[in-house]
Amino acid sequence: MAGGGGGGDGEPEFQIAPMIDVLLVLLIFFMSITSAQVLKVDKAITLPVAEHGIKKDNMRAEAIINVRWLADQKKAIYTYDDKPFTDMAKLSAALAEARKLSDKMGAKGSNPEFRVVIRGDREGDARSVSLAMNAAAEAGIGDVSMSTSNKE
Repeated sequence: MAGGGGGGDGEPEFQIAPMIDVLLVLLIFFMSITSAQVLKVDKAITLPVAEHGIKKDNMRAEAIINVRWLADQKKAIYTYDDKPFTDMAKLSAALAEARKLSDKMGAKGSNPEFRVVIRGDREGDARSVSLAMNAAAEAGIGDVSMSTSNKE
């Protein structure tokens, strides 16, 4: 059989075109993932400040709940996956479904890597954030994080 690259006495050539192709595919992949995460964030929420907050790891599956406070009505609006929720039982069911989907995509059994991130408005009351935490607990999710800003 004939070899496709010349004789054995020459020096092998380094092919850069396949490396560039792989690099571009990875770049597109990471850009699309980043765009999807940014879409889940409600820009109208002013996060509380925690100067010594710890940056979260982005390698875990998560659900982001936005808790926007309406000061004039003195109530909170809960959004998850761009859908508003007024009934906490429906929010809990949606979170449970997201956790089950994450379980199917990840390892078998309960996924300890799945978490809920609550983005609560700094003007809101503690009860509104507590209701979001309760919805996560009812969905069987024990890992709940709060989103904050490290500066004003």
